[in-house]
Amino acid sequence: MKSVFLIGGTMGVGKTTVCQLLKRRLGRAVFLDGDWCWDADPFQVTGETKQMAEDNICYLMNNFIHCSAYDNVIFCWVMHEQSIIDRLLSRLDLSGCRVTSLSLVCTPDALARRLEKDVAAGLRRPEILERSIQRLPLYDALRTIKLDVSALTPEEAAGRISSL
Repeated sequence: MKSVFLIGGTMGVGKTTVCQLLKRRLGRAVFLDGDWCWDADPFQVTGETKQMAEDNICYLMNNFIHCSAYDNVIFCWVMHEQSIIDRLLSRLDLSGCRVTSLSLVCTPDALARRLEKDVAAGLRRPEILERSIQRLPLYDALRTIKLDVSALTPEEAAGRISSL
């Protein structure tokens, strides 16, 4: 049986890092970051670009699911609303798949420390901090497994996910 992991979380919580480690830990795995499906300059969030990103995600995810080379398909994206998760799941061919839907969460202080490092390194813009912290409470309402990564290293988080 193929395993499909949907891993959400606010910006800066560590999704991409954890998923890269999870990919190596699981083996026969492929990883897709939803941000890669609309990496543009200038970055524009419109109804059209959101729809295009979801179309791209579902196309790639279904191809990964159907490819016999992979036993584990890992996807991450912000996914702060249940409707996003539900729309994606409704468009995936999940027959013969075990789906794990998970949200990485952390305390506002832990998130601020992570994002401040990224801002200092020039990887993110300063305004990300407030937007990301404001999204944290939204994950409480989701029908996902919550993994608090406040005090976990990315390796520890990947280990916990791989044991689910």
